[in-house]
Amino acid sequence: MSSVKYDLQTLRGDLFGGATSAVVALPVSLAFGVASGLGAAAGLYGAIAVGFFAAIFGGNRFQMSGPTPSMTVAMAVVVTTHASTLSEAFTVVVLAGLIQIALGLLKTGRFVVYTPHAVISGFMSGIGVIVMLIQTLPFLGAAPAEGGPIGAMRALPAAVANMNGNALAIGAVTLAAGIFWPRRWSRLLPGPLVALIVGTALGLFWLTDVPIIGAIPTGLPEIQFGLPSFGFLARAFQAALILALLGSVDSLLTSLVADSLTGTQHDSNRELVGQGIGNVVSGLFGGLPGAGATLGTVVNIRAGGLTRVSGALRAIFLLGVLLGLGPALEPIPHAVLAGILLKVGWDIIDWPLLVRIHRLRRDQLFVMVLTLGLTVFVDLVTAVAIGLIVAGMAHARQLEGLELDNVLSVPLLDRTFFAGLEGADAMGEYSARVGLVQLRGAFTVASSHKLVGVIGKDVKDHEVVIFDFSAATYVDDSAAMLIRQLMDVAESEDTEVIVLSVSGAVHKTLRALDILSGVPEQHIVETRDEAREVALDLLSPRN
Repeated sequence: MSSVKYDLQTLRGDLFGGATSAVVALPVSLAFGVASGLGAAAGLYGAIAVGFFAAIFGGNRFQMSGPTPSMTVAMAVVVTTHASTLSEAFTVVVLAGLIQIALGLLKTGRFVVYTPHAVISGFMSGIGVIVMLIQTLPFLGAAPAEGGPIGAMRALPAAVANMNGNALAIGAVTLAAGIFWPRRWSRLLPGPLVALIVGTALGLFWLTDVPIIGAIPTGLPEIQFGLPSFGFLARAFQAALILALLGSVDSLLTSLVADSLTGTQHDSNRELVGQGIGNVVSGLFGGLPGAGATLGTVVNIRAGGLTRVSGALRAIFLLGVLLGLGPALEPIPHAVLAGILLKVGWDIIDWPLLVRIHRLRRDQLFVMVLTLGLTVFVDLVTAVAIGLIVAGMAHARQLEGLELDNVLSVPLLDRTFFAGLEGADAMGEYSARVGLVQLRGAFTVASSHKLVGVIGKDVKDHEVVIFDFSAATYVDDSAAMLIRQLMDVAESEDTEVIVLSVSGAVHKTLRALDILSGVPEQHIVETRDEAREVALDLLSPRN
């Protein structure tokens, strides 16, 4: 990442970028805090802690970090199903941060973004649906229901029957303000802030009989972390791992967006470390877990933020709000935050892919729909785990066809193959005693189980078979063991084996697994001419 000369103009850009993104982050952070079940203050704590430490220690100088929809929904699941106390819930956040730090130190950052898009799309669309389902209740003036999206759907009929008309009006106006605020004006006054101001003004001066945020703690937060038991850590590890992976994917995908807008390249491993440090600190002080926030990052870049200072200033601005303006935020109606989050939920659904759903391959469509359904109706952990497994199986099926297309198994006419060698003219015109099995490209577990079926018969039908590895670039353990099985088939059929041009990574794998132990050393050759001579010697007693 190239360095930037820091001068007055750079400082001005960082100030404007940090202030503008802080204005965007304020209403969203409050809304995420309430949606998580931990309260508005937890959203601010998370925005401050993750935003500051990820900016200082992360690997992308443009990125803004804080609570995100996926992390908020995941944290709500942690609160309701994986923790019996708030201290345990925040312990999961700390553990997730430590896992992220470990992922960064182990240099796994570049692998996290290999998550298939169908899984990401289904998961993010599911998160959007969950956010909208859960926020429908406060939008109507009802209290949030337990049980996540399923609980919200069950409580919806009662909420509709007993809706608070004032809350509905405030939520509708807030939502409309967020949707219809002109994009060209958003650089000066972001849409979420306009929605917050308009909706809150309605609740303060006109439609007053609505549920509000209520008391927000002022001053610096106290440490919420308690020493966990070993048993709890063992139970919480899975939830923390999913939280860490979600935050990592969120952050690194946002980093890619920032790279595309700025023409720079982020350090993915350092970014994971920075995000992990931020989440550890956030968990210690009772804040929501966070990740790279795409909206805040784009706003920062467009406002002129150029260095890590803009991210740090954003966190400092939010800290100032927490220390001095907490009481001013208490009258904000829940319906206002619900209106803001309904827009957020709608925006994070992967509409560009959904409108092209009829063009998707069936395996991609199945993975996306399955992940989306599991996200909404089961839980995030199951959705991600099964989504990745099914996507891997679908990918393996695609690789199988591609790899098998790279297998050439053909008989070689004696007169053609041995042309120029002594005795070739006397061979039968249609005799083809030598078979060639050429493996080109890479071969993995995806195709290994079909290799025997594809070329096993050809091995049996010849007196000599040549395994040509001259065009092979990679063979994994599973494919190597199947090659051993093919050689065993040849041996059982009294077919001689010649190995041609095995080298590099392929040779290393075959040697490590002792695949070539049954092949005489003189049958392992480097060139096609050597293979012809060995084959002729093997066939000579049979002429």
